[in-house]
Amino acid sequence: MRWLRTFGEVVRSGLTIEETRLEPLLALRTAAGVALVVGPALWLVSPAFAASAALGAFSAGTATFQRTWRPRKVIALGAGSGLALSTFVGYLAAGRLATFLPLLAVWAFAAGMAWALGSTAGIVAATTVGSMLVTVTLPTSVGLALEHAGVIALGGVAQAVLILLFPIRRWGAHRDALADALAAVADYARRLQDDPAAPFDPEPLMTARDAAAVTPSQARTRPPVLHGPRGLAERIVPVVAALADPDVGAPAEGPGRDRVRELLNAAADVLDAAARSIRRGTSTEVPPRSADVLSLNGQGEIREGPARQAGRGEVLEGHARQVAEQLVKLLAETLEVAGGVGAHEKAPASSGPASAQFLVRPTLFRLLPVVVRAVRRELRRDSPVFRHAVRLAAVAPLGYLIASPLPVGHGYWAPIASVMVMRPDFHRTYARAVGRLAGTLAGVALATGMVRALGPDAQVFGALAVVSAALSYTLLRTGYAYSQCFTAAYVVFLLGMGGHAWEQTVPERVVLTLLGGALAMLAYVVFPAWETPRLTSRLADWLAANGRYAAAVLRGYAEPTREHRADMRGALLASREARAAWQEAYDQARQEPVRPRGLTSREAEEAQEALKGFDRATMLMESHLPGADSRPAPEVERFAEALEANTTQAAEDMREHRNPDWGRVAEALDTWEGAAGDRSPVLRRGAELQKKALDNLATAVSRTPLERDVGSAREEQRVRAALASESDGSTPARGGG
Repeated sequence: MRWLRTFGEVVRSGLTIEETRLEPLLALRTAAGVALVVGPALWLVSPAFAASAALGAFSAGTATFQRTWRPRKVIALGAGSGLALSTFVGYLAAGRLATFLPLLAVWAFAAGMAWALGSTAGIVAATTVGSMLVTVTLPTSVGLALEHAGVIALGGVAQAVLILLFPIRRWGAHRDALADALAAVADYARRLQDDPAAPFDPEPLMTARDAAAVTPSQARTRPPVLHGPRGLAERIVPVVAALADPDVGAPAEGPGRDRVRELLNAAADVLDAAARSIRRGTSTEVPPRSADVLSLNGQGEIREGPARQAGRGEVLEGHARQVAEQLVKLLAETLEVAGGVGAHEKAPASSGPASAQFLVRPTLFRLLPVVVRAVRRELRRDSPVFRHAVRLAAVAPLGYLIASPLPVGHGYWAPIASVMVMRPDFHRTYARAVGRLAGTLAGVALATGMVRALGPDAQVFGALAVVSAALSYTLLRTGYAYSQCFTAAYVVFLLGMGGHAWEQTVPERVVLTLLGGALAMLAYVVFPAWETPRLTSRLADWLAANGRYAAAVLRGYAEPTREHRADMRGALLASREARAAWQEAYDQARQEPVRPRGLTSREAEEAQEALKGFDRATMLMESHLPGADSRPAPEVERFAEALEANTTQAAEDMREHRNPDWGRVAEALDTWEGAAGDRSPVLRRGAELQKKALDNLATAVSRTPLERDVGSAREEQRVRAALASESDGSTPARGGG
């Protein structure tokens, strides 16, 4: 039943239309790159060369649509070069199975390990495996193989030249990442109006930080507006959380709470205005009412003194008033940098590598050590990337061996289908297999009808192939099945351009796609990389990272120094990475057809909420960090040591399926001297909230031996109840793992 339910979800996911912004101009430019190489090759040489040129240009163009922060022309050149190399090397070994199959396995394994560098590298590497499979049948000599490889590389060059000559939304992806981060903080401020304990998802800020890393050459041309707002957004998050929290900010009811809601709503309007300005490259336009609430003028400057900007000093007092003043100043800076009058001139600009004012991204020439380290980290049996590489290395040769003797031509379509749908996780692999089959059926049927109606005409089929490529690019981000529909039509038109009869290509394409998809799905069952058994370990990693972050913040109180602030920033980034790893594993585990091991879904959800509460308490403490002139607080240092030691040990206990213990934390909190609490009530209250969150975590994950024995059975019963409620039409409960 679990597999049937999961497969139903996979089918829905594979056929879902994703709501996203279409980019027709980008699709048109990329399709023009395909036409630029297909037309001359078809006119001057032959349909076979035109097919090679189309492969290079189409695949390089597809690579430029992947989520990446490197220049798109560099991605196009890299994809074209990789396709050319795989084609030529594949042809050299294609004479005998004894040489070609080992090469194919090694190449597929390397392509799978490319996922260690990210999804873009993994997807581009997978296309090189497809290129090796399909184009080795075209040349008839080493010289012709070199020519075909050169033509494929020329397709990548054509795409890069068009990107250089006709830039569309230059730095657009970076602008979107930064704007999304500001919009996420704005949404957080609005949610805090009704729920002062609302959680904040740091993923948009993590994406914006990733986008902010540039090479020295990029740093010289990056717009000034992309330099500063991300750091301001990072600082605004704990400030709005502290302002809304009734324990350390404004009271839960009364005029102070009303004023806080007013400030939060105005802050959200300002952040949204800054996001729009950055996304579109226009001036900021803050609603007059929000500007008046924050006492800002049209240039993002504060009009009056602290009492006014804090929001009527007679309403907000103490820490709430201080936080409100800090918020207004940060919002004023955000407006100035994001697009107010003089923003582009006032924003700091990096002058080059020596300035160290930007996050460094290695150039392609200096990327080799980074690649080696990333791949080395994944060379272990339990790594999802390593297991994905092993599956690719097994399925690609196996699909080639199975399909080659079949009474159909183009047997390489089976392993190509497998390679292109396989991903390191279960859900995406199965969803893409379903989407590829559905898209192939629709695309082949559509293109076949047109081929029959038009008759053999290489020029017409070449033009239709370019149109299909344009439609595929346009729908690339709306769902794999819909993009694959026009990709299948594109292939049919290319085959028609080469003189292949439609009666042969249509049935074989469908059958071989079905075979390839089945092999990909079977490979995951035989050698899976389930995240469900690793949930406890991921949760333990998050706990340990959160403990180090909390200890770093506490040490910022105990001894306010520049070094401690730097340690706090590093610990915060590590905590966010651990949280992102947990969230990805948790989301994947909920989509897997396996029983919970170690943590049931309810326990995982409760533990997640507890750690979010712990992280929120630390964030509130961070918003009130003292200045460098504050006196040291040794009692806070003792609590920091106890917290870090207990969370580190508890993480190890959770991995070994032992219950966590917070004895040192409780003892340190009980012996906290009154002086520290009097000097910083926010600090003491934050420490109490941290202890409460840790107790909630222990309640979520601690079980007696009897509970450990029957936990999986209870989870299975709950899943069955959820299925029964679905069949009755009632609201379904949360499913397991």
